[in-house]
Amino acid sequence: MKRAKLQAAIVGGTPDDIEQSFYEALHNADIEQLMACWAEEDDIVCVHPGGPRIIGPGAIRAAFEAMFANGSVQAHPERIHKVVSLACAVHHLVERVEVITPQGAKQAFVIATNVYQKMPQGWRMVAHHASPGTPNDSADVGVKPTVLH
Repeated sequence: MKRAKLQAAIVGGTPDDIEQSFYEALHNADIEQLMACWAEEDDIVCVHPGGPRIIGPGAIRAAFEAMFANGSVQAHPERIHKVVSLACAVHHLVERVEVITPQGAKQAFVIATNVYQKMPQGWRMVAHHASPGTPNDSADVGVKPTVLH
């Protein structure tokens, strides 16, 4: 099953498929699967909570390799809001992250935006921007429209 999801990231897939493969790669600390989700473009960008802007596949790979040196990342995407066009998809979501502290397992929240672009190889991630969240991020602010125009 893991091979099938990796294959979907390599061959094409939808933005949802790529996003699922990305979070699965985080859960498994699988750098190859994770990088297969990204576009192979020099201008891809990643920002981790409180961190600098990381540009390009080599720098992004190095950042995730350093992260995986400490183990996997148990980030669970929740409350995904999607904006999709023919060649671009933007997913804004809350990541519920399981962290181990001296007091035991805790949950942290991260606000993230994942941007996907349709490439000749299929959909690929071109940006991942994550910011520190709070427990209050478990609820959205604002009102969803009741009528679509």
